[in-house]
Amino acid sequence: MTKTLYVPDHVVESQKVKKAAASAYIDKSDKVLDPSLITKNLKDRLPQPTGWRLLVMPYMGKAATEGGILIPDAVRDREALATVVAYVLKIGPLAYQDPSKFGDAEDRNWCNEGDWVCIGRYAGSRFKIDGGEVRIINDDEVIATILEPDDIKHV
Repeated sequence: MTKTLYVPDHVVESQKVKKAAASAYIDKSDKVLDPSLITKNLKDRLPQPTGWRLLVMPYMGKAATEGGILIPDAVRDREALATVVAYVLKIGPLAYQDPSKFGDAEDRNWCNEGDWVCIGRYAGSRFKIDGGEVRIINDDEVIATILEPDDIKHV
């Protein structure tokens, strides 16, 4: 006994689209590793922000409390997502160059590479790299510079 399965037309069409999209990708075995990237350190391999953008790494927080209680990775990841503290990794070539926003002073940078800064809670475009998450934010999304990331308490 054969059974007939009736499927709506939109489901059949979506399957055709999926098959067509799958054929557009290169087979994994055809991908080639660029050996010249292996010798470069991690900071050199990070994306270079373009224009007026900055590359920052959100602060993950301590792995344990002062009393020695370990904080689960899931909790630290959630806090890093909503953190307002970040470390400046790279600055784009046009960052802080707009005199209408930042004035005419020679040293108008609100921050420099290696600074800890406060940013908007969910500011920027987020993406994962090996070792954590980074964000690309606009230069005017820096709210303040700080000395120690633990000085800012999360709420």
